[in-house]
Order: sequence, then C-alpha cells, then structure tokens
Amino acid sequence: MDQPMSILQRFGQRVREKRTALGLSQEAFAHKCKLDRTYISGIERGKRNVALRNIDAIAKELGTTISELTEDL
Repeated sequence: MDQPMSILQRFGQRVREKRTALGLSQEAFAHKCKLDRTYISGIERGKRNVALRNIDAIAKELGTTISELTEDL
C-alpha cells in the first residue's frame, strides 16, 4: 500500500511544479530566492522543513502568495 505524501513532500512538489512552469533551473531559482541550490533540492524532495521566512521568499520569486502556494496541501 502506498503511503500518502507528507506535507513536506506536497509542498516540495508544488514548488517544483511552479518553478519548472517558469522555466527556471533549481540553481537559477535558488539564486533568485537567495538560497542554496541544495536547499531548494531538499525542499522539492520533501526533505526540508522550510522556515516561514524562506516560504515567503520562495512564494515571491514564484510570483504567488504564501496562501496560494500552500492552498489545499
């Protein structure tokens, strides 16, 4: 039986979908967010519990809001 995705995995998947829709590599996106590429990778794989400050930076660079980014997770 498959395990349901955790909130971290669902958030990471949402970030990856929005980032790739913008045509940004992890490296370019990380640079825009002023975060490390490996940190973005960890977020997208559901391995990082992201600080609210970083969620805000990610949302801004994705051209969305925190509430839209986290809606229905």
